[in-house]
Amino acid sequence: MNHGNRIAELREIRGWTQEDLSRSIGITRASLSHYEKNRRKPDFEILSKLADKFDVSIDYLIGRTNHADVEMDEDVRQFVDDLELSDDKILERINLTIDGRSLTEEEAKRFIAFVRMERIMK
Repeated sequence: MNHGNRIAELREIRGWTQEDLSRSIGITRASLSHYEKNRRKPDFEILSKLADKFDVSIDYLIGRTNHADVEMDEDVRQFVDDLELSDDKILERINLTIDGRSLTEEEAKRFIAFVRMERIMK
């Protein structure tokens, strides 16, 4: 199952219209329609909002798992939430880059959370 089918299915199960859901997460109905028909892929921010709205994991939304209730371990979540990457010395030691550009503090936090979640799921 792909992300569009999953989003549409979750929305329909809850009895929401595209207008209801799109308004609640701050996007246009047309954007939601494009996601549901797999014409466009939602970015991380939209995936996060959808996962929160449906109370499922992002992996479930994008079809990487069929387990809707897989959640990050509380210790891991606390670690990621408390992680402070603004110290230049720390950023220099763990300089993560993608496409030759260093990750921002927020990108680094999301990357660490993703790796930890992936490890939990294996």
